[in-house]
Formats: sequence, C-alpha cells, structure tokens
Amino acid sequence: MALSGMLVVALIAGGAGGVAGTLLSGLDTAEARPEEGPVINEPPPEAPQRDPDSIAGVAQRVSPSVVAVQSSDPRVQGGGSGFVIDGDHVVTNDHVSSELEEGGIVVEYSDGSRSDASVVGSDPSSDLAVLSLKDPIEVEPLDFGDSEQVIVGDEVIAIGAPLGLNTTVTQGIISAVNRPVTSGEGEGASRFYALQTDAAINPGNSGGPLVDLRGQVIGVNSMIVTMGYMGEPSGNIGLGFAIPSSEVKRVVERLIGHGEADYADIGADIDLDSPIAGAVIAEGSDAVEEGGPADEAGLRSGDVIVSLDGDRVDSGQELLAMLRGLSPGAEVEVGYERDGAGETAVVTLGSSGED
Repeated sequence: MALSGMLVVALIAGGAGGVAGTLLSGLDTAEARPEEGPVINEPPPEAPQRDPDSIAGVAQRVSPSVVAVQSSDPRVQGGGSGFVIDGDHVVTNDHVSSELEEGGIVVEYSDGSRSDASVVGSDPSSDLAVLSLKDPIEVEPLDFGDSEQVIVGDEVIAIGAPLGLNTTVTQGIISAVNRPVTSGEGEGASRFYALQTDAAINPGNSGGPLVDLRGQVIGVNSMIVTMGYMGEPSGNIGLGFAIPSSEVKRVVERLIGHGEADYADIGADIDLDSPIAGAVIAEGSDAVEEGGPADEAGLRSGDVIVSLDGDRVDSGQELLAMLRGLSPGAEVEVGYERDGAGETAVVTLGSSGED
C-alpha cells in the first residue's frame, strides 16, 4: 500500500501490521552545535556508576521520567509509553490515549509508582496527546532538543514499554531525516516528516522518547515498518519513525494551552485518492474556500500542485505533510499545472483553526 511520495507505516501501540512503500531520500540538516547539557535525573545511589555521557549513563538518568501508559482496567490489552515534560504533564501518542481514554488511563513510572491520568488535548493528525497526572511523583522533566540539528549517523536511544516491558532501552542511529510518513489514507490519518531510526522499536514503544546522548528528546516514537509471514505481523526490523521534537514542542504547547492544535491551511480540499502525480485540488464548487488562501492566489478546482517553495510535491498526502511544517500566515510559492500549462502563485497560508 504505497502512496506516491509517502511511506505508509503502521502505528505501534498494542499491535503492528507492516506495510512498505516508496521511500524519499532524507534532506540535509545543519551541523549540530554544542549546547549546555540539560538537567536530568541523578542515577540511583545503589546503581553501579557509569559515565553520564555513555548509553548506560543516559539511560540511568532519563528512564525515571519515562512512563508506561496503560488502561485502568487490567482486562484491557494494549497501551504505550510516554514521558514527563513537567510535574504533571506527560506526552504520548494520540493513538495510545484514544484507545485507552474511554476505560480510564493510568501511568506507571520506572519505580512502580502509578497515577491516574486524563487527556488534556490530543491531535490525530500529528499523532500526539498530552496527559495530566492526578498523583505525579517528583522526577526531572525531559527537555526537548532541536531536531533540526540532527543528522544521519547521530546516536540515539529509545526508551519505553514495548510489549508491556517497562523501561526497555534500545540504541541505534538516525538512519534518515525528513522522511515523509503517514499512517494511512484520508483526512484523519497521521502524517509528518519523520526521523527514521534503526533503534529497536516495537508495539508499546508508541509515545516514548527518542533521545540523544545528552538525554534530550529529539523525537517521539510513533510508527514502524514490519514484515509479516502468512499475514501475521512481526516486530522491529530496524525501520522506526519518530515525530521530530520541533513539531512535538509546537503541538504540545498548543494542546496544553488550547486543547487542540492548529496548522497552516491552504484553503482548498485536496483529492487524496487521485492517481495523478502532485496534489490535485478536488472537484466541486466548494472545493476552494471562497476568500481563502488558495482563492486569493487564483487557484481553482482541478489545479495540480506540483511544488511548494521549490520542493516537489508528489501527492496530496505529501502536500499535507509539508503544510504541517509551516506556520499560519507564512507566504509560500506554489507551483501548479492547469490544463497542462505550468503556473506559479504566492499563497499566504491560513489556519486550520479558523472558522
């Protein structure tokens, strides 16, 4: 199940079925710059000492701030992971919280402490959610690193509760950046430009942090590709995908402040089922919002958007993922085709939160 320009991958909460698709090459990012180290937990006094910059040292200090996200009802299977960003807020995946919310959510810390949790806000499009804890314990909140400074080959650590095994630590590298991925088709699918890693990620790692060797969160684990046999899904094959921290931070701040996230919007319905290369503006008199960004720029139903600020657009799914990385009010140059002729227009993006 491949969409042109997008890799369709499986969400990784209680189970994962694998699908593979066409891959796009990662884009270059700037060279990382040194920064002052974050404040993270001290290792337990009884634990053997390790260099704080080693894999073991980072894992010792980050793990207390990582939680398993479970159902309050022990009969309900599934669940995922999350991490503390302040005293009573935890970041996880939307596909984790949405499956558990109806029956009640509980989180479990690495020391076995537990707290009931409620959903502050969630956003299926980015696959992110924020929980509020009723009885939090004192741990150091994890800091967000700058995912824009991550490059291929950087070492990373994934921490979470795969298959319910709390505080599991795996290590790998960044395999690619700016990898366009989606959880499926349609407006309700999650889609973003992901960090790809070969760190072992399995069902239950959803919502857990992907951290660098300074202990900063550079991504939130969300999806994997698997290869099953006779229709049965398998686990990690070294293709995991994390939501970059630059997007996580923006969405989380919006969820805490407003309960929902907003995104840059082009003001036109995109035909996500079209087989035509590019993003096709849907047919119909109401496909282009009257007075909206696309309308003001002269775009019409049937136009095929083929580039955004000079970057090629291969599908409607990819255009939506590109818009996710932009801010409402930004001006972008749109390349499009109409009746076989190439045109360009400058579009001032609107907001998905506007009425």
